[in-house]
Amino acid sequence: MNLCLHSRPSGLRASRWAQKRTMNQSYSFNLFADYFQFYLQDETAEGNLGNSWTNEAVQRLLALAPGTIGVGTARNMTVPIIVEVHDKEVNEDDSAWDQINECSITVTSGRIVVSGCTDYFPDAARIIVPAGTYRARIYYGKLESIRNNGLDGDDHYKVVLWPAPYEPVKIIKQK
Repeated sequence: MNLCLHSRPSGLRASRWAQKRTMNQSYSFNLFADYFQFYLQDETAEGNLGNSWTNEAVQRLLALAPGTIGVGTARNMTVPIIVEVHDKEVNEDDSAWDQINECSITVTSGRIVVSGCTDYFPDAARIIVPAGTYRARIYYGKLESIRNNGLDGDDHYKVVLWPAPYEPVKIIKQK
């Protein structure tokens, strides 16, 4: 399925500042989900999901490769996406979402690239995070809202990240 390859204080004071700082941030994107997908990827990862889009991955709308999460979408169009980064796991009401998956991603560079699969990688958005392993909970909303033309719909996506040890994929809710 995937054809795409792809100022602070200094010294000790900065170290203390970074330790007390929270990561609770939210970012909004409208990305072209070409080939029905978008990526969250460690900046230094290869990002090739070519062999990752198995039948199972297509069904769960989630493909993985080292340092890369491929999120499947209901439309091959521009879709709204929210990415949140938290210090710890945050639970929310799952009833508003059609599907929810969890997976892990290791970010060695401290920069997560958020892009459509055919976006020009050097120009894609970046989110700065401390290097480490993160859990990602991916929410899929209004997947059944796609109009007959296949182009219009109210589908939307949210990815919530927090530092956590690596764990295998977990399907929390499926349509």
